[in-house]
Amino acid sequence: MANAEQPLLKKIYYENCPGCEQEQRNELRRGIPYKEFVFVAITVLCASLPISSLFPFLYFMVRDLHIAKREEDIGYYAGYIGSSYMLGRALTSVLWGMVADRFGRKPVVLFGSLSVVVFNALFGLSSSFWMAITMRFLLGSLSGILGPIRAYATEVCREEYQALGLSIVSTAWGLGLIIGPALGGFLAQPAEKYPTIFNKDSIFGRFPYFLPCLCISIYAIGVTISCRWLPETLHKHNAESREDSHPDGDTEYALHDSGLNEGIEEAGQNDPTSNGNLLKNWPLISSIIVYCIFQLHDMAYAEIFSLWAFSDTKYGGLGFSSDHVGLVLAISGLGLLIFQLLLYPMVEKILGPMKVSRLAAVLSIPLLASYPYIAVLSGVVLSCVINCASMLKNVLSVTITTGLFILQNNAVTQKQRGTASGLALTAQSFFKAVGPVVGGALFSWAQKRVDASFLPGNQMVFLVLNIVELAGLLMTFKPFLAIPSNYRNSYAT
Repeated sequence: MANAEQPLLKKIYYENCPGCEQEQRNELRRGIPYKEFVFVAITVLCASLPISSLFPFLYFMVRDLHIAKREEDIGYYAGYIGSSYMLGRALTSVLWGMVADRFGRKPVVLFGSLSVVVFNALFGLSSSFWMAITMRFLLGSLSGILGPIRAYATEVCREEYQALGLSIVSTAWGLGLIIGPALGGFLAQPAEKYPTIFNKDSIFGRFPYFLPCLCISIYAIGVTISCRWLPETLHKHNAESREDSHPDGDTEYALHDSGLNEGIEEAGQNDPTSNGNLLKNWPLISSIIVYCIFQLHDMAYAEIFSLWAFSDTKYGGLGFSSDHVGLVLAISGLGLLIFQLLLYPMVEKILGPMKVSRLAAVLSIPLLASYPYIAVLSGVVLSCVINCASMLKNVLSVTITTGLFILQNNAVTQKQRGTASGLALTAQSFFKAVGPVVGGALFSWAQKRVDASFLPGNQMVFLVLNIVELAGLLMTFKPFLAIPSNYRNSYAT
């Protein structure tokens, strides 16, 4: 029987369990785990850079591979290469999540970064259409980094810093989707752009799209090496460790009162997040569905924004060059980084992640509605306004995503977190594969009706984007979105 002077319930820490060791470190360390969060950021960046780095040169790559018989067919074949990564990721994300829950987060991250090293470099050396599409598919299939690293970001810190950890995941992901196109745009075809540095007979002249892929692979090598210092966070309690963890005066371990254990287990049976079947966990499934709707919107927006910025002013576009678009994206990335690291944790602490996500979705709607009118501006005014608008839109999008990350992580127990992230990635990948196709087709159709009397040209494009955004916003409320009972106090219902 527990002594009246002793706490009724103490946490057990098992010997030789990496998860218990990490929890002990979290208990003793009150501040922000800067080193672990830096690792989270560089690893997420490694996962996101290969996704979008090919888009600035994909058109020219398909042209040089001579698979398209006509110039009009280049976009058709480019779509297959662009979607092959997401298809591969959709087919294997749940598997990688299960592996992370069974064997640990660290092995999956290590294998994923190695796959980036190998297959991203091989993609840059592609000499045929089928080699290119195969390398991208394998890269998406084997790079199962994102799901485990999301779980890791919440397990490596105390509860009060979990929002910051997931905010760093979102920020690093968004930066990768900005830095990636910049690398692809500036480093592709180096023998043509920088003839004084790169010879046409060199490997970079014979494989004009290898340099940006090589740079990303070199970065991935650094991430792979840094895995040596990555602490494991998964709990591994075998029978031997349970026997060895008897409380014989060692202050490192404590024992639950058996009656309290039974009560906790009974209470856990009534908690929907403790349900072993993830498909029956409605707080998880509903948050994944909402997440997918916003991801569909964000991918379509990313595709449309680039096309809109490049298109001629006579079609309602901005008439920007690739360098100008790259500068806009770089400024957006800097603003996103500042907001997520300095402002988001404070705002989230005051309002809660769900209220912040809803507010971001509400603000996105009038912002998108203003885009067609931005195109009538010119000169310095246009540059200033589009930079501010693009920065704000990226901040709002990542804010929505971060809130849903927090909701998903708290809808499951730790032993299911990797699998749950894999399930979310699978659904997300299918929607992300559809987003660019839908966005490109919508933009192409709008270009043909610039003289229409009802919502001409780009007005129709941004209206459709707003409809999707509004649908996602409405789905964040009851009765659709369910809040995990173990985290209800942090969310507005």
